[in-house]
Amino acid sequence: MTSDAASARPEPADEVVDLCRDLLRIDTTNTGDNATSAGERAAAEYVAEKLAEVGVDAVIHESAPGRANLVARIPGTDPGRDALLVHGHLDVVPADPDEWSVHPFSGEIRDGYLWGRGAIDMKDFDAMVLTVVRNWQRTGVRPARDIVLAFTADEEAGSDYGAHFLTEHHRGLFDGCSEAIGEVGGFSYTIDESQRLYLIETAEKGIDWLRLHARGRPGHGSMVHDDNAVTVLAEAVARIGRHRFPVVVTDTVRAFLEEVSDLLGVELDPADPETAIAKLGPIANIIGATIRNTANPTRLAAGYKDNVIPGRATATIDCRSLPGQSELLEQQLRELVGPDIVIEYIQRQPALETTFDGDLVDAMSVALRAEDPGARPVPYMLSGGTDAKAFSQLGIRCFGFAPLRLPADLNFSGLFHGIDERVPVDGLQFGVRVLDRFLRSC
Repeated sequence: MTSDAASARPEPADEVVDLCRDLLRIDTTNTGDNATSAGERAAAEYVAEKLAEVGVDAVIHESAPGRANLVARIPGTDPGRDALLVHGHLDVVPADPDEWSVHPFSGEIRDGYLWGRGAIDMKDFDAMVLTVVRNWQRTGVRPARDIVLAFTADEEAGSDYGAHFLTEHHRGLFDGCSEAIGEVGGFSYTIDESQRLYLIETAEKGIDWLRLHARGRPGHGSMVHDDNAVTVLAEAVARIGRHRFPVVVTDTVRAFLEEVSDLLGVELDPADPETAIAKLGPIANIIGATIRNTANPTRLAAGYKDNVIPGRATATIDCRSLPGQSELLEQQLRELVGPDIVIEYIQRQPALETTFDGDLVDAMSVALRAEDPGARPVPYMLSGGTDAKAFSQLGIRCFGFAPLRLPADLNFSGLFHGIDERVPVDGLQFGVRVLDRFLRSC
């Protein structure tokens, strides 16, 4: 490479910001409806173009018009080793510009943060991966093992048009993959100036999205009516919304709580983990949701006229089950809603849990400590779900590892699907350095 070419090569610290801004400016809103979802094809084509610029061939697979997924493979130096899958989704949840301080698709940089829908969920990681691969291609770096890249659609609505489509219809793309990394792991939680926990996702709750259906006798709204579907449904929804399911501490959550209790000097009572969790500040919401099954009402629908009592009413409940608890959760819900409510599942995907050990975990830890000597990697359970649910069906061992060093006072968990989603620019640049070290050696 000539000196002029080398001097023209963008620095990864700058390029990751530029790539992330570009991705944020592509509106990839996933409404859960093919007719109103947008932008996934444009985002996949952008990623394909950026890979093609440095000589990486990628193929786009559409599951439906506009619902685009991209897959590429980076050859490693040791073809005898199993491949590593690196996956990130391109879709985002909706955002109302009127609620935001900046336009959610502006990619604005302000106060040391890059703002936009998808900044942490998860176009930051998409940009990190692109930056690392582009830099490798320009400088002649090859990883130790094959790296399979997957940029997917539809993660925010259950992955039917994304990761599940790929694993069901293009299974061969993942031949040789034994391990995977994806979103919501490797982020920091500050203990003090010299110590930070880095939470690596080794488990995630199951998705149990369901609809409740109530039926009653239609009638005039002015009459006394003792068979009202809306009343029956509302009572059932209220019982679910107010219910707190029993505490169950899994191996992953226990390991995390033991680590953090030791560092914070907080006594951990296994029968009352909520006391220790309450002291975790910004991450208490995530951890607190992983010690029990949860069920949150999210939508209601009934009626067609103000003075007509409808014959049917429905509600949507976002349920998340702990590993091995999905059937128990269904039993608990049926007891809560009573015999007059019909339960219909609209998504049912299993919880995942793996152990916090092995060469891949060691490589994560080494890469984190190289960039932050105060890093202390720990396992944790994600309260939500990811594309790992699809890829695990291929026998792939899945982790969440999208490294970010975060400001101590940032409410990171509150940014997911929230207003004013943003990622610290220096955290994004930290993530590129860690990911580069990790992927070179893992």
